[in-house]
Amino acid sequence: MTEPERFEDAKARATRVRWLMFALACATSWLLYLHRYTWNIVGPALQAKYEFDHTLAGWVFSAFYLTYAAGQIPSGILVDRFGPHRLLTGMIAAWSLVLGAFGLTGNLYLLGGLRAIFGAAQAGCYPALSNVTRAWFPVQTRTIVQGWVATAFGRAGGAMSSILLATVLMGWLGLTWEQGLGVFAGLGIAFAVVFAVLFRSTPADHPSVNDAERELIEETPAVAAVARSGAKLPWGQALRNRSLRVFVVQQFLDAGSDVVFVSLIGAFFLQVHQTDIKSAGWLTSLPLWGGALGGIFGGWLNDWLISRSGSRRWSRSGIGIAGKVVGCAMLFATASVPTAIMAGLALAGAKFFSDTSQPTVWGTCTDLGGRCSATVFSIINTAGTLGGVIMPPLFGLLLDTFTTRQEISGELVAVTNWSPLFYLLSAMYLGSGLCWLFIDCTKRIEAPEPVPAGS
Repeated sequence: MTEPERFEDAKARATRVRWLMFALACATSWLLYLHRYTWNIVGPALQAKYEFDHTLAGWVFSAFYLTYAAGQIPSGILVDRFGPHRLLTGMIAAWSLVLGAFGLTGNLYLLGGLRAIFGAAQAGCYPALSNVTRAWFPVQTRTIVQGWVATAFGRAGGAMSSILLATVLMGWLGLTWEQGLGVFAGLGIAFAVVFAVLFRSTPADHPSVNDAERELIEETPAVAAVARSGAKLPWGQALRNRSLRVFVVQQFLDAGSDVVFVSLIGAFFLQVHQTDIKSAGWLTSLPLWGGALGGIFGGWLNDWLISRSGSRRWSRSGIGIAGKVVGCAMLFATASVPTAIMAGLALAGAKFFSDTSQPTVWGTCTDLGGRCSATVFSIINTAGTLGGVIMPPLFGLLLDTFTTRQEISGELVAVTNWSPLFYLLSAMYLGSGLCWLFIDCTKRIEAPEPVPAGS
């Protein structure tokens, strides 16, 4: 029997437990972003209630990314050594509890402390999910799966965050934002229980997985042996890997610019376009829906281009370059559009093209890291979260710098010019795209795993 025939035979006989794991991974990603993106509504509410300026709000926001960055590499190492089951269960429960507590205080230092704990609790989620996709899915479909988990469901959770919190819970049901966070926290605790019961780290840990499904996932005995072994990243080789070094810069620019969609887009629609809370909810969600669709398309496009062109290196890099350059142009255009709906659509377009590269990021981490992919992902995510620490206060300072006091209808009102912010974001997108010219995903950090021919 030929290799393709053996693969199809295993596929026909295999159980489908991997799709339950896929559903749990997607739900985890969705919940992570649902909870994280509440700041789009909570941030402006805090500014209005406690009279924070943009810079101070940026510092409170960035406390999340300080601990999120610090926790990336340790959590990636723990996942690679011990598996994601218990770690993910604990993280989901912890960040949900902290989210509910966030609505219980107006003290500036407590707010910053809770944001820091929230970041630490979420730090290991995506390194763990990168391990899940690698353990439960074969090479041929892995990037598509990663696109659905990380980008499609993650961005969809972020998109639903403002709709559910602002439009539904606050606008339709009349809850306060603090009560809305309590509802979100309860949902997270319930899901943590479901996850603990149903999830397992590897096919070998799950009693319902048959031999055919294990064969389908593992593909060859050699790959299976590597997947079951503990792994340690060779740090000396990692530091000498040029692609990894450039990848770090790329992710800093990418995630550092992208953080604006978590922190400021709600304020942009409320303050610049003077929308009500119900409209702000769905308008804020538009860029995230664009990102979700971009992630789905980008995952499919990665695997299609690799199979058609035979070049894994330029398939990944080409998508990274094109997505960011087009996204750059659409962000630049956002600065001058006259209406809230047009701004929402321009931002949705920017996120669609930008997020076609997100499955590329996951796939490149897997390509470079091999059996240490969670650790490599944690390094890249650390670079991105450092952007999340540094950029929000700078964005806030930029907005405050271009804020003037103007008399409107006999009242002195603060008016902010947001255009310089969008110009800076465009430049960061362009820089991120150009980095992909120098990232070669085929330059694996350690000796490559055995991969079936034609994959």
